[in-house]
Amino acid sequence: MEATINITTVSSLRCRAAAWLLAVLVCAAAAHAADRKPNFLFVYTDDQRWDAMGVVQREQGERARFPWFKSPNMDRLAAEGVRFRNAFVTCSLCSPSRASFLTGRYNHLNGITNNHTPFPENSVTHATLLRAAGYRTAYIGKWHMGNQRGQRPGFDYSASFISHGRYQDCPVEINGVSTPTQGWVDDVSTAYAIEWMKQNRDRPFSVVVGFKSPHTPRGGQNLPERLRNLYDGEKSRPTPNFGVPPIYRAPDPATGQQPQGLVSNAVHLDYLRHVAGADENLGKLLNALDDLGLAEDTVVVYASDNGYYLGEHCLGDKRSLYEESLRIPMFVRYPRLFGKGRVVDEMVLNIDLAPTFLDLAGVPVPREMQGTSWKALAAGQTPANWRQSFLAEYFYEEDVIVPTMVGVRTVSAKFVKYPGHDEWTEAFDLAVDPYELKNLVSDPALTAKLSAEFDAQVKAMNYAEPPGVDKPRQRR
Repeated sequence: MEATINITTVSSLRCRAAAWLLAVLVCAAAAHAADRKPNFLFVYTDDQRWDAMGVVQREQGERARFPWFKSPNMDRLAAEGVRFRNAFVTCSLCSPSRASFLTGRYNHLNGITNNHTPFPENSVTHATLLRAAGYRTAYIGKWHMGNQRGQRPGFDYSASFISHGRYQDCPVEINGVSTPTQGWVDDVSTAYAIEWMKQNRDRPFSVVVGFKSPHTPRGGQNLPERLRNLYDGEKSRPTPNFGVPPIYRAPDPATGQQPQGLVSNAVHLDYLRHVAGADENLGKLLNALDDLGLAEDTVVVYASDNGYYLGEHCLGDKRSLYEESLRIPMFVRYPRLFGKGRVVDEMVLNIDLAPTFLDLAGVPVPREMQGTSWKALAAGQTPANWRQSFLAEYFYEEDVIVPTMVGVRTVSAKFVKYPGHDEWTEAFDLAVDPYELKNLVSDPALTAKLSAEFDAQVKAMNYAEPPGVDKPRQRR
């Protein structure tokens, strides 16, 4: 009997010890997970307009331009994270916007006002600050700061191509060393990113992946075989601002007509095929995070460097300050902090990305950064002082017909000024005129209100036209 009691007692003590040890391990694991700094994966396309997403097309209903377009992986991010319905860039042009994502600063201050200037090596970016805080950092894919070569400034590792590169078999510089590749460039960039995450999974990392799609040249051999016939037979729908020219462009003197921009249905289909390819590669990246067990610990942001015209205002390309050019897609997923399926209507900007990443990593945000962390917004809180307006700018580039302009976009209106051309000033009530058809600059009440907000933003953002901006030989 005594032996039985002793054995039972020992057994009980062992069970209690095991239970205690298990509890300690569980608590330690939970504490480690709570203390672990998040990883960052920032994926962005080149020239993807805000509505080139299946989730938005469904939301728009009868107003949808491409109701048949599907983007299952963007839609997955929308379902598993937060979608910002009013995301914008402060300068709608590739290199300037990329520089603003990195620096959190406006282009009139960060040194990049055009597509042909190398990114300053001494710039303070989210990458330099995260790297200093112990993160491993990587830049993969399209960089496009002029023809800048070499390892990307501020990153431990880069696998990136020069300027626009090319869609097929594009040479990639691995830490500055040119390396041949085979295949569609966005597939190649995705493979590099996945391999780098595998090699750096055991410590906090931040990786930026820049897709070339859907930038020109598009279609044909510039698409992988699997996408070349996607959406055959589908048709895009026009919008009310088709055929409405931008205020700064006069008709062709020979014909008296306005160029019609990108109105061809074939062009639209090729554009969306490239977006579909980007969506596929986004899916590969999300699946890789799942496979590596990193999905819970990784902040995933998906966006574009600027919007894009497909015939609106007789325009193709981007650059000016109409809505199609300024608005971009933007999602974030971070399961540890942000809810699922949330939609945020407050205005967020490309300059907000850097301060947000630093905020989430617990790294102090430099005062020089002009963006604002949207951590609270994504977590379901709306700060009382969240922005109600923002400044937007564009600086003339030689041989491009779009002039220098600066404007303010509020929650429901827009005001745009063209230096040297007061007669081109525009004011729009976006609440009733979302396609920017009616210039209300002659409305004294609206113009006075927007002009005051414009002046306030110019002062707040320390705006001045920077030196070295190209000057047009003749305004057109």
